[in-house]
Amino acid sequence: MNGQQFNSTSEYVASEQLMASVNVAIALQKPLLIKGEPGTGKTMLAEAVAKSLGKKLIIWNIKSTTKAQDGLYMYDTIQRLYDGQFGEEGVDDIAHYIKLGKLGEAFEAEEQVILLIDEIDKADLEFPNDLLWELDQMEFYIHETKRTVKAKHRPIVIITSNAEKELPDAFLRRCIFHYIDFPDEALMEEIVRTHYPDVEEHLLKNAMDVFYSIRALRDIRKKPSTSELIDWINAMQIGGISAEEIRAKLPFIGVVVKKDEDLETVRTKLD
Repeated sequence: MNGQQFNSTSEYVASEQLMASVNVAIALQKPLLIKGEPGTGKTMLAEAVAKSLGKKLIIWNIKSTTKAQDGLYMYDTIQRLYDGQFGEEGVDDIAHYIKLGKLGEAFEAEEQVILLIDEIDKADLEFPNDLLWELDQMEFYIHETKRTVKAKHRPIVIITSNAEKELPDAFLRRCIFHYIDFPDEALMEEIVRTHYPDVEEHLLKNAMDVFYSIRALRDIRKKPSTSELIDWINAMQIGGISAEEIRAKLPFIGVVVKKDEDLETVRTKLD
């Protein structure tokens, strides 16, 4: 391993296996592909790595319409045409109208950064393959200015996926892979206490008992996530709910359960 080591932060509790995966990816200089169900802290991991290593975080949020080119650079032909019509100076300098995307920003940064490519599976199937060269070679070519942009420092690349689509094998071969398992009760308690260190013990225990009971119901369509448990506990603290009321009254249950059918299931099965 090199000198850079990721550890849990005061806001983010990572398992030993997750910390090991991050540090292996850093040492091998390969992208880290993170999968896991929504709400398990995939996006927050990049923020925690940036904080732990003292580095800037650049986030590239992927949408269904995102193309690989968007992350490299964009040539603003419309602005150039507009400036030409109004006689603006510098209109002949094409470089003035080249704007780097998030990957380009990461390459041009004066110091090593963390690059988060968030929810890569939202894009079309060709998107990951279109990034292979850039992620391998750490460079790309701007045709309009005939300039090659090379990474001044290889960024630490973290890629998240909700497994909505299968990623190409060629892309997977180039990544270090880690699946974030849903936290067990011991780890979950540690996570909650990083947010609310003074939470009353019985309230936390009863809330977690109900929370895991809900997740265990076979008919639940959307299982509640870690972030929803944290919000639920906060709501009960603010509302002055006692530990004894949690299972009996299911207070503020809409913070945890978000579908009508699931609400009915929970109220019936946990009654």
